[in-house]
Amino acid sequence: MSSHETLTNATESDIHEHAAAASQLRIATFRLARRMRTQRAVDSMSDGQFAVLAALWVHGPHTLGELADRERVSAPSMNRTVNCLQEPGYITRSADENDGRKVVIALTESGRSVVDETARRRDAWVEAALADLAPDERETLAAAAAIMERMAGR
Repeated sequence: MSSHETLTNATESDIHEHAAAASQLRIATFRLARRMRTQRAVDSMSDGQFAVLAALWVHGPHTLGELADRERVSAPSMNRTVNCLQEPGYITRSADENDGRKVVIALTESGRSVVDETARRRDAWVEAALADLAPDERETLAAAAAIMERMAGR
């Protein structure tokens, strides 16, 4: 049954219940993500700057255009972000081996350290928060994480 058919067959009460659950999940997810984002290796780094470092860490070197597309921002905006990351030495720019008109942006060892330390801090924060929960609550969150992964893949 498609989601459209499900909504068509749902009662008005079901629709309101789904809307309330969606809103509650959105708010809780946003608050949790915001709380985790406070756990970072460099306090002065913006979320957008960290996202670029993380993308380079996961996916390897990119051109400016590829990074802009990946992060869904304009090329001029990405250029400003890259400039902010290059100044402290978190990334490098070099000419593309195959096309000298293109510039390749890569993570430096210092940039890798920022990503690694931020991930470590965020994992430690989540581990500490999980330790305060009952075993059945941890099991519920583990199941919810799998469901959220499926939702995010839509």
